[in-house]
Amino acid sequence: MINHISELFGRQINSLELSPTIKQNAMVTFRPAIIITKGKIRCARCHAKLKPVEARLPYHHYYCYVCIQMGRMDTRHSLATFPEPNKFPVIESPMSWQGKLTDLQQQCANQIVKIFEKRQRHLLWAVTGAGKTEMLFPAISWAVSQRLRIGIASPRVDVCIELFPRIQSAFKKVSSILLHGKTKQPYQYSQITICTTHQLLRFYHAFDVMVIDEVDVFPFSGNDMLHYAVQNAIKPGGGILYLTATPDDVLMHKIKRKEISVSYLPIRYHGHLLPTVKIVKNQHLKRLVDQGRLPKSILQMINRLVKQKQRFLLFVPRIRDLTLVSSALEKANINCTYLTVYSADPQRLEKVTAMRSQTVDFLITTTILERGVTFPGIDVMVLKADDEVFSASALVQIAGRVGRNSARPTGQVILYCETKSKTIKSCDRQIKEMNRRAREIK
Repeated sequence: MINHISELFGRQINSLELSPTIKQNAMVTFRPAIIITKGKIRCARCHAKLKPVEARLPYHHYYCYVCIQMGRMDTRHSLATFPEPNKFPVIESPMSWQGKLTDLQQQCANQIVKIFEKRQRHLLWAVTGAGKTEMLFPAISWAVSQRLRIGIASPRVDVCIELFPRIQSAFKKVSSILLHGKTKQPYQYSQITICTTHQLLRFYHAFDVMVIDEVDVFPFSGNDMLHYAVQNAIKPGGGILYLTATPDDVLMHKIKRKEISVSYLPIRYHGHLLPTVKIVKNQHLKRLVDQGRLPKSILQMINRLVKQKQRFLLFVPRIRDLTLVSSALEKANINCTYLTVYSADPQRLEKVTAMRSQTVDFLITTTILERGVTFPGIDVMVLKADDEVFSASALVQIAGRVGRNSARPTGQVILYCETKSKTIKSCDRQIKEMNRRAREIK
């Protein structure tokens, strides 16, 4: 229940959630949650066009089945909102971060400030490990000093959870909040909001400037509902910065049509090149994994890494492979500690923390950890890298988990496969092209 008007600033909330006092506020506006015109039914929150048969409720009412995970919208209630007032204090020197950007990072950071100032739409295409978060700090600092409201969103919960403490630490004087499906803390009006892209469905003309991280990743890429949520959450004429290391076809099309501007950073913050991939073919790899077995060479590599205390991530394409690979390791009697993790794993966050705190030797994971998480000094192995689950961009991102720390800027990326597929070749080619561009500016 919303009892304080600030909880409604720049948001769109089911009127059922408002206290009687808030409902009586003259500044609160109401609009239909479900719009019915000429027999067509559309959700006002997520903009989904609804099928009458699937959306029908008793007594000629309808609900939205598309965004129901965010709370039900139906014809019996309205969407309530309060205009964003930018009710923030003036903060002198809002940035507490004392780090230093490289010359190339500083150039990108200066450009982001100008993008925010002019409220432009821009893509920063930067390699994995380029230090994108730190490059945002000057622009965030400028926006805070102007009493603007800032939104930072990502499709992945893991990305938001890792990003939030870094933003908090860099802007200790500034109010900030983390929002995702598993958030336990109550909502509070804040100047900086870090959230999953799904959470943007609860905002309406709230943000003056917004950053969308990992724009090419599921579930944001190709999702009309989430793209609508972004456009709805930002103020008309607001600025948007898109961040990615692997832009999808939609973004490339927007760049060609000059709908958004673009800048490119092909080198990591520590100046080292991206680790290149080692492609290892294994006959009958798929059949062996399906039998709960692994080739001797892969088992030897795992055993060697464990004995060397070299921590790593072992990627598999499908959830069922987690159990099969675990079975193969048990049969091999390798003395190691590991955990398996996948997107719907109820202990996913705890397992990532265990890996980060070095209480396990490695994680066996699906593509859920392909991006947005950093484990310093790790290696990476990918089983069945030629599986259709692994796109070229996913393999590039997976390779990007290696060498992110200046203390160990190199490492192994091993792709195990039966055939050198188009996606594997594309991944190899993209990394080599990025490194070629990086050499030109070193």
